[in-house]
Amino acid sequence: MTTTTTNKTTVKAIDELKLEKSAINTIRFLSVDAVQKANSGHPGLPLDAAPMAYVLWTKFLKHNPVNPDWFDRDRFILSAGHGSMLLYSLLHLTGYDLPMEQIKQFRQFGSITPGHPERNLTPGVEVTTGPLGQGFANGVGLAIAEAHLAARYNRPDFEIINHYTYGLLSDGDMMEGVSSEAASLAGHLKLGKLIYLYDNNHVSLSASTQITFTEDVARRFEAYGWHVQKIDDGNNTDDIAKAIDKAQKATGYPSLIIVRTHIGYGSPNKQDTYSAHGSPLGENEVRLTKENLGWPTEPLFYIPVEVGEHFRKAIETGCDRENEWNTMYMEYKKKYPGEATELMQMIENELKPGWDADIPVFPADEKGTSTRKASGSVLQSLYEKVPGLIGGSGDLNPSTHSELEGAGDFQHPSMAGGDKQGSAGGEWNYAGRNLFFGVREHAMAAILNGLAAHGGLIPYGATFLSFSDYMRPSIRLAALSEMNVTYVFTHDSIGLGEDGPTHQPVEHLISMRAIPNLIVMRPADANETAEAWRFAINTFNRPVALILTRQDLPTFDREIYMPAEGVHRGAYILSEAPGNAPQVILIASGSEVNLIIEAQKQLNEEGISARVVSMPSWEIFNTQPEEYRNTVLPPSVLSKLAVEAGSSLGWCKYVGDHGEVIGVDKFGTSAPGPVIMQEYGFNVENVVNKAMALYKTNHHE
Repeated sequence: MTTTTTNKTTVKAIDELKLEKSAINTIRFLSVDAVQKANSGHPGLPLDAAPMAYVLWTKFLKHNPVNPDWFDRDRFILSAGHGSMLLYSLLHLTGYDLPMEQIKQFRQFGSITPGHPERNLTPGVEVTTGPLGQGFANGVGLAIAEAHLAARYNRPDFEIINHYTYGLLSDGDMMEGVSSEAASLAGHLKLGKLIYLYDNNHVSLSASTQITFTEDVARRFEAYGWHVQKIDDGNNTDDIAKAIDKAQKATGYPSLIIVRTHIGYGSPNKQDTYSAHGSPLGENEVRLTKENLGWPTEPLFYIPVEVGEHFRKAIETGCDRENEWNTMYMEYKKKYPGEATELMQMIENELKPGWDADIPVFPADEKGTSTRKASGSVLQSLYEKVPGLIGGSGDLNPSTHSELEGAGDFQHPSMAGGDKQGSAGGEWNYAGRNLFFGVREHAMAAILNGLAAHGGLIPYGATFLSFSDYMRPSIRLAALSEMNVTYVFTHDSIGLGEDGPTHQPVEHLISMRAIPNLIVMRPADANETAEAWRFAINTFNRPVALILTRQDLPTFDREIYMPAEGVHRGAYILSEAPGNAPQVILIASGSEVNLIIEAQKQLNEEGISARVVSMPSWEIFNTQPEEYRNTVLPPSVLSKLAVEAGSSLGWCKYVGDHGEVIGVDKFGTSAPGPVIMQEYGFNVENVVNKAMALYKTNHHE
């Protein structure tokens, strides 16, 4: 090589290093300036994690800023959501529809740059991450979705589904229990396309991690079955790139790259201190930090021209990659038209014509069945005609009836032929649609969010209603994110019996009804359960919780009572009063509906005209026109009695100032279910007496 050529190569390398350094500092100081302008936020993580984010986004991440929803893109999760300005800077710089005025409006009312990333608000944000650990577990769901769809739809020479899930984690993420649950399952499942970068800066919001978190994280994750690497210098971009490359090649393991960083990097007075974590640096410290890292102090929000051009190459590259994928998909469609059409329907949330044709209609039966068993029958009828349906339970398939028989079990193919005793049975591979979460309710709920966020799938998860408390943070985020997740909660009341108060939910119904955008449905018999599932499958913009019984309930004769399709209105007149002139209205959900039907018969015999209203869902009923709501629950009828084996809180809205509620406002007890229900006042005699007394009081008034 000539001296001239050598010099040119050296100059080019120096220029590239300068550009890289400038690009990394652009990420840092866009973030710092936004936090300072807002006088609120977390500058420490963007300062220390910018190098690893730069390497990932410019050298590895497959994405198209022009089309954030391109299906075969890599997914990136900022699990350390408090560092949201890092993500917003990356999105703005690489060309997403996130203009500078939005960067300048960070954390302000009406902006699309909120304090923590929110799905469906900011283009390019995959999942809503706020509570630490959620993004970690969401990523496991995203990786499961990729592995599952690839196993079902890829064909020789057509890797139509082939992408990675990347995440950036903090020390706090690693402390949260949900991360441990999800990491354990991910290691078992050998999710080789899951790669996490751990921003190991040794500082949390209030102190050094030395006072709370001194475990050997690397050994913990190795024990989980992860591929683990360590990088000692978070500014060494070459080492970071080499580590990501190695992680991609470790195809049989999820990967954790532990990167030693320094929070608030470059800040002369706040680097490596917790004060850099959750508060702006202050104008003087911002100036000193810029000077320390060789960055202009003015203007604010500075992006060098060459840096902007460098980052915006992501647009051309992304469009090219998506166009290549589209070309491959068209060839795939020619060769495999059935698979291609089905996959695209799933991606676009289109249900096949006649998808619900096989949902069973249950015959009238006084003995009936539990709504959990009815739910299982409905699930079984759906899985072949709803190819996106996938789910499982927290180790409770036999109790929740949530398995899809014949649909296979989602396991790594290397597990095939082992000593398997799964309740669902079937083949073990990534194409299986039965998910086994183990006794990990919190991770299950967060993983379901990841499955929903990925797209193409309709996920569900099952457990006992009392264990929904372990899932609440993830359920709340599903509602906030408008996820199409269905929760199957069985053993829904004190009626479950001998397991006692630890397993008998009391406050759980009202606590879930309090979550905005979550639909709670408590069906009264098998046919209401079928309609609840029909509603849930066809709902793509909000989660649905199905609340189901352990005990058998009569299946109503729909030639006598109104059709179960009334479920789709949230509440409906199941049994009208004589002469359509109710003097008392009895309202109930779930297992108590049959109770008020029996009470209606006695009240009518006593000369008090009673209407029975089945009210499986407050949320759906509340959206109905006022005219319909007043038809079902006329304000003129003062005597309204609600009966539900759960907290009485909230029913006042429906019974009014002159009504009453028979509920459960104390813990249950261990005894046979019928005994408990009798002792707690859920019997015909008590309902009749309460209704008669209520009517006499209001009639007297």
